[in-house]
Amino acid sequence: MGDDRRMAFLFDLDGTLVDSVYQHVVAWREALEAIGIELSIWRIHRRIGMSGGLFLAGLLRETGRAVTAEEIRRVQQVHAETYGRLLGQVRPLPGARELLDELTRLGIPWAIATSGRLESARKTVAVLGLDADQIPLVTRDHVRHAKPDPDLFLAAAERLGVEIGESVVVGDSVWDMLAARRARALSVGLLSGGYGAGELLEAGAYRVYDDPADLLRHLDEVGVRAADYEWTLVEPS
Repeated sequence: MGDDRRMAFLFDLDGTLVDSVYQHVVAWREALEAIGIELSIWRIHRRIGMSGGLFLAGLLRETGRAVTAEEIRRVQQVHAETYGRLLGQVRPLPGARELLDELTRLGIPWAIATSGRLESARKTVAVLGLDADQIPLVTRDHVRHAKPDPDLFLAAAERLGVEIGESVVVGDSVWDMLAARRARALSVGLLSGGYGAGELLEAGAYRVYDDPADLLRHLDEVGVRAADYEWTLVEPS
């Protein structure tokens, strides 16, 4: 594999490895309604993937309403409780576990970096059949700022002991792509979170694929090389 061992993959979680975006949308809607704020589902979806603080600030800016510190705590509490109730609906995205297993087989390190809190991320990672204590997992609890700031991906690369410039960020939202760009990492977008290919490309994605299974089929396009992927054309004599 040669220099390929210096590569690393840094994955977002919700909408990238697990099909959980819409459960989060519903949970945020219920949380906002708990303090008397009603917003259309699409407005909430457009901000999924941002840090919780920026997420709330953006949505509240649209409503023009001020909130108290107690209301913010209430929103966060209801979101966590509602998402926990909906967790049974969450499934791994097609090819997610197979993609991680293949990278492991090839000796390419990977980590998960999510804007979510550790408590929620632990439960979501378990959907993949993974133990949060046994994998490199970076959450909002570990950094000063979450996406679209680059902190999560920088911390994930540092945990793996690789240069961020040799890492491939994989995410499903424009916030992932913007954070990767600010970190100076190559980024790959997935359509499995609901953003369009054009949006992901405009935000900085180098390539866009349907889901983890589609990325797995095209690993060579993002610089992964392995002996068993290669074949040689034989010129006719």
